[in-house]
Amino acid sequence: MRTAHSAHPTHSARSAPSAQPSQLTLTGVTRRYDDRVVLDRVSFAVRPGEKVGVVGDNGSGKSTLLKVIAGRERPDHGEVTVVAPGGVGYLPQTLDLPPSATVRDAVDLALADIRELESRMRRAEAELTEESLEAYGELVARFEARGGYRADARVDIALHGLGLPGLDRERTLGTLSGGERSRLALAATLASAPELLLLDEPTNDLDDQAVAWLEQYLRAHRGTVIVITHDRVFLERITPTILEVDSGAVTRHGDGYDGYLAAKAADRRRRLREYEEWRSELARNRRLAESAVARLEAIPRKLPLAVFAAGPFRARGRGHGAMSRIRNAKERVERLTDAPVAPPPDPLRFTARVVSGHTGEVVSGRAGASAGPRAELVDVRVGDRLRLPYLRIGAGERLLVTGPNGAGKTTLIRVLAGELRPDTGSARVSGTVGCLRQEESAWGAGLTVLQAFAAGRPGAAGEHAGALLSLGLFRPADLRLRIGELSYGQRRRIELARLVSEPVDLLLLDEPTNHLSPALVEELEQALAGYAGALVVVTHDRRMRSRFTGSRLELRDGRRAVSSSPQEIVATSAPLPAFIAASSSASVSTRTTVSTGPNGSARNSGEDGGGARIVVGAR
Repeated sequence: MRTAHSAHPTHSARSAPSAQPSQLTLTGVTRRYDDRVVLDRVSFAVRPGEKVGVVGDNGSGKSTLLKVIAGRERPDHGEVTVVAPGGVGYLPQTLDLPPSATVRDAVDLALADIRELESRMRRAEAELTEESLEAYGELVARFEARGGYRADARVDIALHGLGLPGLDRERTLGTLSGGERSRLALAATLASAPELLLLDEPTNDLDDQAVAWLEQYLRAHRGTVIVITHDRVFLERITPTILEVDSGAVTRHGDGYDGYLAAKAADRRRRLREYEEWRSELARNRRLAESAVARLEAIPRKLPLAVFAAGPFRARGRGHGAMSRIRNAKERVERLTDAPVAPPPDPLRFTARVVSGHTGEVVSGRAGASAGPRAELVDVRVGDRLRLPYLRIGAGERLLVTGPNGAGKTTLIRVLAGELRPDTGSARVSGTVGCLRQEESAWGAGLTVLQAFAAGRPGAAGEHAGALLSLGLFRPADLRLRIGELSYGQRRRIELARLVSEPVDLLLLDEPTNHLSPALVEELEQALAGYAGALVVVTHDRRMRSRFTGSRLELRDGRRAVSSSPQEIVATSAPLPAFIAASSSASVSTRTTVSTGPNGSARNSGEDGGGARIVVGAR
């Protein structure tokens, strides 16, 4: 298959296409919606067999880029050329079929190219003549090259690998959950065995076992893969090339995910260096201007009567020179002031109020020397969603809550946040609680980003602009955007910004990495590593779980299950960052107190020290 979609090609390019043969080439591609430019003169090329990860902030244009490549949307300007004789498989985030459609309909939609070849082949068989024999042979060859005879068997294999074995082909899509529909669409797309695979967030709704199967499949896939994903472990294992979509531009990074992170770190250092140079140059020219003014003021304003003497001439010369230096310095100051260099945003930082156990006063320093627990749950029951005999979270405690969907993790977070009263039992929480929820806050669609950030805080909204911009989560122009114009990820950034800008004693995070770019998730992890208060995290993010330091609680059907060690969650060859210590391998068990010391080692609950303590189980 060779396709090209273009609209008024331009000659402007952000990067030169590869000199090697290309399977996919974008040249000067621009795509806009109304007045908003999503892709701006994008140019890049992808070689046959290359595996490419696409990253960027939610709403940056990643899905639009994939739709343009797949031919689902046409560019407003530029040209897209795809050379894929073996077909193109495209997986959108949502399955575009009504609830009344069947599983078979979804499979046939993904296998449309193969089904069309089969239909043409059957018609040719029915009308076979000596003259049409050659054309029929070509159809058979193409059908066999696409693996047409085993396409349905591949669907069954993929469904089994993705956790949907034996799915009835006549079952309607309306009877499937959202996650089941996503896995069905992924299985059918993979089964089409295309030469070019375009996948939009394929790891969403997959458990660890299904993701491992998908990774194994894609490593063995001989064709080209372009995949949008927030899964950092997936990027590290599968995609040696990273395309970052940001502000309409697409930047190519080599050396895989590690190379992408290294490039981001280098860019931050460059921005900081340019800012320091600008600030230094501005200060130098201001000093020059002030010095010249001082010298000018030291020159006598009235010359002696003997105006033709040497002294007066020298004085007048010094005056003219000083005025020239003042003028030049002021011009340079004006140019520098008119073109300021912005510093890189401050790193995210969660702050906690650490309370002394002896005086009750707020002090600075490491958490742990604190009066009483931050939260204590006794015989808590919430319908059939959560049953916990006992849970105690001390000051400075770090707890990771894991379990399958529907296990009761979000219910536990809501109980700790005071948003949900248990049917039986007691829940006591002390101090200030900050919570990042999975569901969105009910912001009015007409509010601006700045107004939402400042909601409930003293002073006018404009007074909080500097604090919000310093976090680097939004650009100055974004502050005027309305909530109704934002993507889900952008709205989630407002919640994150509110959370990091206020000190809290107990921090509750429910799937904090959802809809955030990998670079921002890395920064979020660093912020959590430096947080001194009590922390409870619910996450499916494999990298975050593998790096987590502290105790772990696994829930199944609303009850405590046997906890897993960090190594059982994800095996990764990548070394952990220096800012994160090795995770404790101690398990939380019934009637057992686990105390993690400063180095993450397990202690007996009777030992003294500032370690965090958890008790989970029957009292």
